[in-house]
Amino acid sequence: MTLPASVEGAPGTTGATEVPGTHPAGGAVGIGRAHAKAIVLGEHAVVYGAPAIALPVPQLTVTARAGWSSHSGDDGGDLSFTMSGSASRAVVTQASHSLRRLVGAFKERMGVHDGPPLEVGLDGAIPPGRGLGSSAANSRAVVMALAGLFGRELTEDMAFDLVQTAENMTHGRASGVDAMTVGASAPLLFQAGRARRPAIGCDDVFIVADSGTAGSTKEAVELLRAGFGQRAGAQEAFVQRATRLVDQAGRALAEGRPAELGARLTDYHELLHDAGLSTDRIDTLVRAALAAGSHGAKITGGGLGGCVLALASPQAAGRVTQQLLEAGAVRTWAVPLRGRQP
Repeated sequence: MTLPASVEGAPGTTGATEVPGTHPAGGAVGIGRAHAKAIVLGEHAVVYGAPAIALPVPQLTVTARAGWSSHSGDDGGDLSFTMSGSASRAVVTQASHSLRRLVGAFKERMGVHDGPPLEVGLDGAIPPGRGLGSSAANSRAVVMALAGLFGRELTEDMAFDLVQTAENMTHGRASGVDAMTVGASAPLLFQAGRARRPAIGCDDVFIVADSGTAGSTKEAVELLRAGFGQRAGAQEAFVQRATRLVDQAGRALAEGRPAELGARLTDYHELLHDAGLSTDRIDTLVRAALAAGSHGAKITGGGLGGCVLALASPQAAGRVTQQLLEAGAVRTWAVPLRGRQP
């Protein structure tokens, strides 16, 4: 899978930095950053070759710091890992396991074998289990921090491959959408392992609303697969319907027809709902967004919890946000679309 260099950053390189500064071991500190993402349309079907549209959520960021340590890690190894925030112990343990393997993959890829123990810390605001790409963002931030610490220049292809390796460890068969979008500066149209910036003719606002309930991509994938196995042709029908909705939404996005774009969001929510991937709480938020005057709304991410994504005009965005909060959303973020050509 390849992310064209023109999509993000300077041609062929990432934004890794090496920042000299005070550190317990007296060495340099590498700093890396990434941000959240939301899937506009294409969840689940993208794994089967359908297109997907993904949206960077720059308001939610994670920063990683990598440096040298004067002592061994907690397990006696050559890496100590810390993670700030309110994540549960289970989330921290899973993230730690995945990121330790990511550090090993980075060292092998970069030909780094010996050296003092490493100390890696993550400080982020992306809530886990919400379909916002927290694991991919954590991985990208760590990769960028390690590149800075070791003074390595990474191409986007190299960064993507490393993040995707970690995503496959965490989620099984990952589509690559998260690994690409957490480093992108604009929406992406993704299909068959490649991404490009779609044309944008709308100046509307996407509102991401956290339901307060974590979802489970793994459980959702297993549920969907089980449903496919119960009826001949179910998988093909799901993928074909998803593909049509994404294609129609892409044209509406490019041609500046937000009402049609929003309608396709709602249609896609119905597709996921019928597959058993929504919840009562999510459905309540979707109805609230529609009643408040949004163009459309849907669950975003793997499903069985997580967030709702609504599209509204700038004039209606405040009203939609308020209605979502009154309907039970625990927090919201607004991501403006800005009409422009890729």
